[in-house]
Amino acid sequence: MPIIAARRYTSGKPGEHAIKIDGGLRGDLEPRQFDWVGLAEPGAEEMATVASQFGLHPLAVEDALNPQQMPKVDIYGRHLFIVARTAAIEDGDAIGYGQTALFLGHDFLITVRFGSSRAHSSLRERLETHSENLAEGPDFVAHAILDFIVDGYQPLIDHIEEAVQAMEDKAIFAFPEQSTIRRIFRLRRQMRRFERIIGPMEEVCERLATTDLPGIDTSAHIWFRDVLDHVRRALVRVRGLKETLASIVETAGLLEQHRQGEMTRKLAAWAAILAVPTAIAGIYGMNFRFMPELEWRYGYFGVLALIFGSCSYLLWRFRKLGWI
Repeated sequence: MPIIAARRYTSGKPGEHAIKIDGGLRGDLEPRQFDWVGLAEPGAEEMATVASQFGLHPLAVEDALNPQQMPKVDIYGRHLFIVARTAAIEDGDAIGYGQTALFLGHDFLITVRFGSSRAHSSLRERLETHSENLAEGPDFVAHAILDFIVDGYQPLIDHIEEAVQAMEDKAIFAFPEQSTIRRIFRLRRQMRRFERIIGPMEEVCERLATTDLPGIDTSAHIWFRDVLDHVRRALVRVRGLKETLASIVETAGLLEQHRQGEMTRKLAAWAAILAVPTAIAGIYGMNFRFMPELEWRYGYFGVLALIFGSCSYLLWRFRKLGWI
C-alpha cells in the first residue's frame, strides 16, 4: 500500500510505531489523540481498506480517486472532504497539475495525493518539531497542508512573471518576433487555465475560514483566513499577468506604429528636400533652344545658390518641426 506515513499523535507528539492500516476497527481514541495518514496515488482496493477502517463515505472515496476534481468542500456526516489542486512549472512554460484530497474528522486526517511531486514529508517533520501547534488537532494539520499547497503557487507565478517582464521590456524597443508572440499566447492560455483550476480554491478557503464545519474548531478559522489571503494574492498576481500579456502585443503594435510614423516623416522630409534640386535640374536639363538663363554669365552659380538655399531652408524647417 502506498502509505507515506501513518502515525498517531498524542498532545502533538508522534507515537513510536506507525498505526496499522488493515481495514479493521479503530476503536476510540483518547482525548488529544488523532491519526494522520498520508497516501500517494493509491488504488481502489487500497482506498477501500482505508475507507473501511476510518468509515469514509464511498462518494468521497470515489472523488479522491479521480485526480480531475475541482477544489471543493463536501460534508459527509461528521466528516469533511476537501479537494485542493497543486500546480508547478514543468517543461518550459507548461504548468503541471496535481490533486490532494483531505478526509478530515475530529480525530483523524487522511491525505490522498495524485500527480504532485511535492511530498508532505518535509511538512510533517516541520510540524512534529512544534508539538504545541500539532497538539491543536487534525484541523490545524489540514490548514498546514492547504497552506503548503498554496505556497507552492508562488514559484510558478514568479517564473512566469519574470518571463513576462522580460518580454514586456523587449517590446518597448522592437516589435516581438513570431516566436515571442506565440509564447505570449501560450502563456495567456496557461494563465486562463490556472485561474479556472485554482480559482475555486478561494471559495474553498473562504468557506473553511467563515463557516462552521464538522472537524474544524471555530478557533481554527483564523488559520484558514491566512490561507485565504495567500490564495487571493496569488489570484491577483495571475490576473495581473493575464492583463499584462494581453497588453504586450497591443502596446508593441502602438509603439511600432509610432516608430513607422517617425520613419515615414523622415523619408517624406528628405524626399521634399531632394525634390528641389531634382526639379531645377530637370528644368535646365530639357533640350530647348531658347532659354534666357542659358545666355546669363552667372546662371550656373545662380542656380546652385538657389538649390543650396532652398534645400537649407527646408532642412531647417523640417528640423524645427521634429521630422528630421
